Amino acid sequence: MSTDLKAKTFEQIEQIVSELGGKAYLAKYIFSFIHTQNAHSIDDITPLSKDFRKNLKDAGFYMSRLKTVEKFIDPDGTIKYLFELPDGIRIESVLLSNDGPGSRKTLCISCQAGCRMGCDFCATAKIRFTRNLTAAEIADQVNIICEDSGKINNVVYMGMGEPLDNYDNVIDSVKIINHHAGKFIGQRHITVSTCGITEGIDRLSEETILPRLAISLHASNDQLRKKLMPIANKYPLKELLNCLKAYQLKTKKRITFEYCMIKHLNDTPTHAKELVKLLSELKASVNLIEYNIHPNCDLRPSDKIIIQKFQDILMKSGIETVIRFKRGQKIKAACGQLGATWLKG
Repeated sequence: MSTDLKAKTFEQIEQIVSELGGKAYLAKYIFSFIHTQNAHSIDDITPLSKDFRKNLKDAGFYMSRLKTVEKFIDPDGTIKYLFELPDGIRIESVLLSNDGPGSRKTLCISCQAGCRMGCDFCATAKIRFTRNLTAAEIADQVNIICEDSGKINNVVYMGMGEPLDNYDNVIDSVKIINHHAGKFIGQRHITVSTCGITEGIDRLSEETILPRLAISLHASNDQLRKKLMPIANKYPLKELLNCLKAYQLKTKKRITFEYCMIKHLNDTPTHAKELVKLLSELKASVNLIEYNIHPNCDLRPSDKIIIQKFQDILMKSGIETVIRFKRGQKIKAACGQLGATWLKG
């Protein structure tokens, strides 16, 4: 079992404090100093007595920390962080800012080093999968970027990796960043994205904390989806849609569908009409994503006018649809580009 305090939920820290004979209120000091005061070591948690700090260290507890290797800033204001994990593996996270009315910051975080899903349009899929990130390594992306760039309004699990392929660590990290003694980011402002692992979606529907759910769909029929996403061979659309209906029946939550617009592949009016039919029994919204090119892939983005026409068909059918145009492309921080700097092309 991990002895990294940064990986522990508030309830797990309460249990540790109890087992070491400490007063219950000490758990709040430990958790808040880690996740709001950016404590680097147990000795930084100064409200704890020296004796209790020693007890923690003698029991093998410690606090890990990601190393910030480099920070890239795109002309459009997007920031990409390159982090190194304690074992030398590297991951990327992206901070998106909207400086207009109701300005907000959205942080896109990673949950795996590489990815096992193999989606054709994604640069991360071209990188060899190394391992899952711990809950500490996931949550620390939020901690460090908040320390560097200020308050974060939204956190999306849409960086490197498939969140539901690292279920337990992802859910623990959600509980950590949501807790009121830490960053206190509301569950409505946390989104977990998945390519459609149905057993993970079923588990998510049973959780006491319910982040928003986003589905990486990218195709309106099974034949096309299998070409783009190998996972579709295991989870065909009928199974996925039935799972989502059950999820929505249980949670009453709207589901967002991510749809990458790829030229001459999935962007025709016929595809749009198929998508309308596919989502007809769900309370759904759609994000149309302008495809971002990367090495070792010949796919190209749909023309903007084609994307607009696709949106019009969905909107006229009553499906709330937003177009996500390129952000952070010059620093390879746009959707589907994380890890692209490590690819040869």
